[in-house]
Amino acid sequence: MTAKRIGLTMRVAQAEAYKEARDCLAQDWSEFMAAALPSVHWLPVPNLGQAVADYARDWELDGLILTGGNDLNESSLRDETERALLRYAIDENLPVFGVCRGLQLIQSFFGGDLQPCSRQEHVGVQHVVRVTANPGRWSPPLEIREVNSFHAWAVPLEGVAPELRAFAATTDGWAEGVMHADSPIAAVQWHPERMRPFASTDCDLVRELFEIAA
Repeated sequence: MTAKRIGLTMRVAQAEAYKEARDCLAQDWSEFMAAALPSVHWLPVPNLGQAVADYARDWELDGLILTGGNDLNESSLRDETERALLRYAIDENLPVFGVCRGLQLIQSFFGGDLQPCSRQEHVGVQHVVRVTANPGRWSPPLEIREVNSFHAWAVPLEGVAPELRAFAATTDGWAEGVMHADSPIAAVQWHPERMRPFASTDCDLVRELFEIAA
């Protein structure tokens, strides 16, 4: 059987040594993909705007990971690219996993709310999340765990988009894990690729979402 192909979106960065913006991907992702999805081929997806759907189709992508970096509205090109990718994935029933910004993009795409959160409690710190619900077959087991946090915007539990279900939350009322009610779409607010060692529950969630045996 042909190995699955998964595309990873890239952040937009402005390097001081160059005038033009650059697409980039944290090197942590190569290690995480090798640990969580060793049997797949993966490739970075450039920020192409609406044309990215043709790119995904031409490369016959079987799934997508919406990575972190860039707040929403920081790069209009990236916003347009990832919204087009998410629409393509929904139309083709492809699995999508969102990380940090990826969760926020998914929440925004489905009409949900985003609000600023405390930088002291959510930027460059570790904090506890409670996996308190199991809304679908891609949910991790119920647990209390510590995760990293690198975001200044978040999803309030009471503002989760109608088509999404929260499966993890902080003690101060933010949704940290969401899942679509019907489509194979899940996202977490933390960065599983930055964990050392990688959390087994994160790897299991990604494997199950992309229907790959552990």
